[in-house]
Amino acid sequence: MMTTETRTHDVTVLGEALVDIVTTAASASERPGGSPANVSVALGRLGRDAALVARVADDERGQALRAWLTASGVELLTAGDPERTATARATIGENGNATYDFDIDWVLPSPVEVPASRIFHTGSVAVTLAPGADEVRAAAARARGSALVSYDPNIRPALTGGVEDARARVEALVALSDVVKASAEDAGWLYPAMSTADVARHWVGLGAGLAVITDGDAGSLGVTAHATVDVPAVSTAVVDTVGAGDTFMGALLDGILNLAGDVDGLRESVRALDGETLPALLHRAARAAAITVGREGMDPPTREDLAG
Repeated sequence: MMTTETRTHDVTVLGEALVDIVTTAASASERPGGSPANVSVALGRLGRDAALVARVADDERGQALRAWLTASGVELLTAGDPERTATARATIGENGNATYDFDIDWVLPSPVEVPASRIFHTGSVAVTLAPGADEVRAAAARARGSALVSYDPNIRPALTGGVEDARARVEALVALSDVVKASAEDAGWLYPAMSTADVARHWVGLGAGLAVITDGDAGSLGVTAHATVDVPAVSTAVVDTVGAGDTFMGALLDGILNLAGDVDGLRESVRALDGETLPALLHRAARAAAITVGREGMDPPTREDLAG
């Protein structure tokens, strides 16, 4: 059984942790991942007290995930008792394109317990895959009274019920969130007739205090009630793009935690971000993502790396 602790974490992440199995014609390799797990690792590397609530079995892959999270200072709390650790198998064809096959059991306790924290973050498969998605949304609603709520849709089309169902689930989470970050690819899939700026403004209109859209080497866009800002990407030699968006998310939350001490102050500070204060926050997150893509695998920077 998962137990909560009396201390208040900086960030609690609720979502999937899994093992990525990458297969090509010549080789196969496994490495730990899952977008929410990656975000927690990015936060742990930056020295934040991060907890991850996920379904991880006590098997060989689960042990590898635990070791990976522990090495970055992340506390793993298991929700339920899964028979096996989730996997995402990516098969790389001769043209370089990947096809994905997920093996994930997303059945959460009702209600799912999460420890106290200043920020509650969720996203990806966790918020769209039934039956656990409903429990995640309920957990976000409960957390909103005592934590800043953060959300990254990180859409996996193969695991959604189609774009209309996914859009409804996304918008329900956006309405509960203070911070929303998505990729331009996800925004385009959800809203093919809207510009990224209009998507971000739409999400702010639904209730988000800050909406950010990232677009790889095209940079990022941030929207609040007070400003719309474009921030260029940080130039770097790309080695591996795995985890870039999750690193950006983690560094963004780390920067937000620097804005105020208590949750009310954090919420007020996020909603007050404007054309003078928002660019620095996004640029710092972009620097963190640039460090990650300059390395192989999900290897985000430490606070010292980011300061250097």
